[in-house]
Amino acid sequence: MRETWRWFGPLDTISLAEVAQTGAVGIVTALHEVPYGEVWKADAIAARNDMIKAAGFTWDVVESLPVHEAIKRGEEGLGPLFANYRQSMANLAANGIRTVCYNFMPLLDWTRTDLAAPVARGGTCLRFEASKMAAFEVFMVNRDGAEDDYAPEVLEKAKAWYEAAGPEAQAQLLNAIMSGLPGAYDRFDIAELRTALRAYNGLTRADLRANLKRFLEEVIPTAQELGMVFCIHPDDPPQDILGLPRIVSNAQDIQSVFDAVDAPENGLTLCTGSLGANPVNDLPDMARQFGDRIHFAHLRNVRRDPDGSFEEATHLGGDTDMVAVIDALLQVEARRKTPIPFRPDHGHDLLADVERQSHPGYPLIGRMRGLAELRGVVAALNRNT
Repeated sequence: MRETWRWFGPLDTISLAEVAQTGAVGIVTALHEVPYGEVWKADAIAARNDMIKAAGFTWDVVESLPVHEAIKRGEEGLGPLFANYRQSMANLAANGIRTVCYNFMPLLDWTRTDLAAPVARGGTCLRFEASKMAAFEVFMVNRDGAEDDYAPEVLEKAKAWYEAAGPEAQAQLLNAIMSGLPGAYDRFDIAELRTALRAYNGLTRADLRANLKRFLEEVIPTAQELGMVFCIHPDDPPQDILGLPRIVSNAQDIQSVFDAVDAPENGLTLCTGSLGANPVNDLPDMARQFGDRIHFAHLRNVRRDPDGSFEEATHLGGDTDMVAVIDALLQVEARRKTPIPFRPDHGHDLLADVERQSHPGYPLIGRMRGLAELRGVVAALNRNT
């Protein structure tokens, strides 16, 4: 398995020189500054690639080449957006970058209610609290029908939290949820979020699946021509959010993505944290089942609560059997005879991470701890083969 590290480019508070000290050999990044729907210019890709090479790395995975929201909504007149997307693919391939991670979550990317939840023995982690999410949807956004999406006991806790929370706590909750906006630089206030949500009125799960199928039909043939592979990222969390459907949350969903365009270039990013937040998902089994279509892996762990809440655990300490997942991936590698790039996904903010103020979930020390733990598992399993 090939060790990589997510780097947010020149905007990142973590330098490539620091990443080098983690032991990772590949970089996962994107041109985050390019507005969605515009072409990634060949010279901009080359400049970023040269920067990565000069630091002693290879650019292994694009995460992500974003899908414009108009495509997810299935609007009319999408030809120019698809043409721009294919041109960006060609420009990436011309620079030797051939693995693209993307997601098809409407409006929001990952969603958390707490960016700095305390963990035992010090440090903080990302957390999704079901009652806080319910309070946000029901009492702050006032979304029609939101009450129907939560159990009575969760709604009771949501009401109690909302009645006790002042403006500062509500602002912190809004900021945490908005941190999951793609690109994570623009933010909505409550009124702007209500307006943004109206653009998705009536969008069903079937609609979103059809729109994903059209996207794949537009890009996978080009990927085949260019020698590229695509790997969809699962929903995070694996449930509908703000009334918006999500369609990559379990094994059945993933198989439906593969069936939409049945080609090896249409693959999966195995995110053990996103999928692990759904208690029905058996991650080692999914790694074996979909092994031939796994082109990239995000390895992290979560600890689940019965009400649907969860928080980021240490990489070996949550509810997912990470050793079994890695064992399955190593077996897939041996069969395929090609390495699977993986990165230590999310980490606790530890020690000096708190002062650094890196992107939420992407601290230096916490991820380095995670990478070290994962590296140890890989080494031990390889020794036993």
